[in-house]
Amino acid sequence: MTAHHFTILLGGTITVTHRLQKAVAGARVIAADSGMRHADALGLVPELWVGDFDSSDKALLERWPDVTQQPFPAAKGVTDGEIAVSEALARGAKRLTLVGALAGERSDHAVFHLLYAVSLAERGFEVVLTSGEEEAYPLLEGAFELDLPAGSLFSVAGFTALDGLDIENARYPLADFALAFGSSRTISNVAEGALRFRLKSGKAIVLARPYDLTGA
Repeated sequence: MTAHHFTILLGGTITVTHRLQKAVAGARVIAADSGMRHADALGLVPELWVGDFDSSDKALLERWPDVTQQPFPAAKGVTDGEIAVSEALARGAKRLTLVGALAGERSDHAVFHLLYAVSLAERGFEVVLTSGEEEAYPLLEGAFELDLPAGSLFSVAGFTALDGLDIENARYPLADFALAFGSSRTISNVAEGALRFRLKSGKAIVLARPYDLTGA
């Protein structure tokens, strides 16, 4: 087990894939409310289960009687997911894998997870968000490499205007590119193997679909 790598189980949907299983292997685990339902599918036993438990049914609660629960009132100022991440950071997390962060019934939660991941990356934490079929990685000033299968789809979504964006080893490479805020120029690209990104300034997220080989 890796002491500083934590998997956070969130309430969005997941598909169990090889990349997802590899991403959570050896990590310590904290579940956020209904995210606990992913534990069985991934063969994980959380060390802590947090939340207001408003979306955890009786069967789920009975399935995990020995996992330490940390309940919170429903009327609180943060999400169950943020509470779970805060607990991981308090326990020494430096690397976070947010499982079930990208899909589900609540798009507001998914958007928050993307923004929160960028905020965590700005503080120096390594973060990946995954549903199994889709992955997301913060992209900030500096260099970043991402190993994707050749032919898989990816996009870069800017949360600000981006300056000096390089994308290498892609069907549509870019060099020292200025991306206006709100532009779709960097949506639907195709990896030709391991991708290399560089960014002079700005904040973005890389959204990747490693099992989608349909092309852009």
